Amino acid sequence: MQPTGTPIPQKRYFRIGEVSAITGIESYVLRYWETEFPRIKPARSRSGQRLYKKNDIEIILAIKDLLYQKKFTIAGAKRYLQQKHNEPHLPADDNLSATLEQVRAELLTIREILSK
Repeated sequence: MQPTGTPIPQKRYFRIGEVSAITGIESYVLRYWETEFPRIKPARSRSGQRLYKKNDIEIILAIKDLLYQKKFTIAGAKRYLQQKHNEPHLPADDNLSATLEQVRAELLTIREILSK
């Protein structure tokens, strides 16, 4: 699930600077996301440097999409990823997007009613 950007090279491990270049996410944001999303678990080198695998990069790209494109909150993205991980038979992305848009519209209507 890599939108646009640098393709993920075929190698075993990536340092944080490489991951930053591939994903377009700053290193400090990647370090923060590690604390918020337990599925991002880079290994460590003997010198303590983070060593990300291709799977970590794919998860980071999914999180980036949820936060920046689909406008999820961090808590919402965590719930979504947890649900997706626990339920492998989720509807197709198009159906999911339509459902999310419907829920969003309903929530906006509720907020409008409550603000009167």
